[in-house]
Amino acid sequence: MKREEIEKIREAVSCAAVLEQAGFAVDLKESTRRAVKFRRSAEIVIVTHEGRGWFDPLSDDKGDVFGLIALLEHLTFSDAVDRVGELVGYKAEPIIWKKPPSKVEPADIQKRWQGRRLPASGSGTWRYLRWMRAIPTSILRAAVDQGIVREGPFGSMWAAHTDSAGLVVGWEERGPDWRGFSTGGSKVLFRLGAADALRLCVTEAAIDAMSLAAIEDLRDGSLYLSTGGGWSPKTEAALLDLLVRPGAHLVCATDANSQGDAFSLRLETLAAQVERPSVRLRPPADDWNVVMQERKEKLKSEGGERRAASPPTASREASPG
Repeated sequence: MKREEIEKIREAVSCAAVLEQAGFAVDLKESTRRAVKFRRSAEIVIVTHEGRGWFDPLSDDKGDVFGLIALLEHLTFSDAVDRVGELVGYKAEPIIWKKPPSKVEPADIQKRWQGRRLPASGSGTWRYLRWMRAIPTSILRAAVDQGIVREGPFGSMWAAHTDSAGLVVGWEERGPDWRGFSTGGSKVLFRLGAADALRLCVTEAAIDAMSLAAIEDLRDGSLYLSTGGGWSPKTEAALLDLLVRPGAHLVCATDANSQGDAFSLRLETLAAQVERPSVRLRPPADDWNVVMQERKEKLKSEGGERRAASPPTASREASPG
């Protein structure tokens, strides 16, 4: 087949169409317009470049539509071209976004971050985190004191991702009706706790990191981290920078599902590369924030109050706190 014909096929078939045909479904809650997450059981593929590109957040696999179908069906390039050609004319189901696309050009990351206020008691962001997400006041104050959270629009929260020099390079965005990542920002690591801590607790979201910190009462010597649900070369490099320090050890505190288990395995492999110990800390619910919310509901039903940081009973490989 001539190169021109191959290019026509490449333009005619999106990665979304291939994934839909293969039984993947869109995870709208975890998706943005620039990065649409598809799931099939424990498998995850992120579609980018308006359907023309893709990558696996749990490995180094990435490419175009031919590479995607070759990976999924174990095909040679020639067979992959023929297989994609069979899908010409097939259109994936359109994604219905709740929020219209922004027409505002992204400003400088640092300028946008500094332009937002720190959360304060009674603000929309504070109420969202304290009452909807059950994050204790002590943890909110610790995050505010570190300067790693900001007031987002409409009562949402911005949680900073910083590089090894401590500069804000992006942020997770979470709110009652919104979930995303800063436009133009980079996913590296959200960091709560002492910068020189050697016990590195890695979660998949900043709110989970804050929740685990609450459960463990900000355990001394612990740094609570979030990858923001992704795994970029910058995230891997940042984790390695932390792990290579003498005495460092890793706590894989990812979600209690197949995706979290796969993420944990990758973290354990990373720690093994630099000969650092690691343990799997599995939440007794789907994630650490669900644990906090369930505890809050239990306390309400009992009509009493207990110290928010007391650890839950759970099945786990390593005890939190």
